[in-house]
Amino acid sequence: MHTLEQVLNNISQQPVTILDTKIPVSSYIPIDLSAHNPDLEEVAVTDPDQCQAYIDQILEQHSATVAYGGYLEQRNLYADKSGFTTEGKPSRNIHLGMDFWAPAGTQVVTPLFGKVHSFQNNSTPGDYGPTIILVHEAKGVTFHTVYGHLSLESLEGLYAGKEFQKGENLATLGTPDINVHYAPHLHFQIIQDMQNNQGDYPGVCSRTDLDFYSRNCPNPNLLLKL
Repeated sequence: MHTLEQVLNNISQQPVTILDTKIPVSSYIPIDLSAHNPDLEEVAVTDPDQCQAYIDQILEQHSATVAYGGYLEQRNLYADKSGFTTEGKPSRNIHLGMDFWAPAGTQVVTPLFGKVHSFQNNSTPGDYGPTIILVHEAKGVTFHTVYGHLSLESLEGLYAGKEFQKGENLATLGTPDINVHYAPHLHFQIIQDMQNNQGDYPGVCSRTDLDFYSRNCPNPNLLLKL
């Protein structure tokens, strides 16, 4: 029997595009937004303008278009969000997906064939904003992909079961006022068991819950190979 990790790893041996196909993979650059990055000590990453300025700096340094990364990264990005803290201290700060930092309006494409599982606008501060979840099946294994921080227009015309082919335009990235106060980016996450969630699923967890969530949400780069 195939495991989800095996299935993801075998879908493609080449990099899989998740943003506008006109942006070459050579224009992607890793970025470190962890709490351990000394370059962020003087950056208020919870402020979308300051966060964007740092991202732009990294992109310019490397002549890149997209900054990506963040799987299981411990971050200070959520320190000002009440749903991520307990008694003023971070309680959920480990990121469970990969982020792709690119301009608002950038197209998001499906990395493989899927059907709409659910969608909604998660507008609580610190959440995803407009979100789409697809369901996939490969080698007898069912799994889901989450696309968060989208534009409101991305939710128009959707319905459960709607099909999207590999490489088809799925959505566009939202602006900070729509994506719940973050610099524009795509949150991409793979989930095996949705645990009866609809249109939403935790994208950040606490250290105490990391064992479960890291197993239920494997590294998206097993699929994307960036």
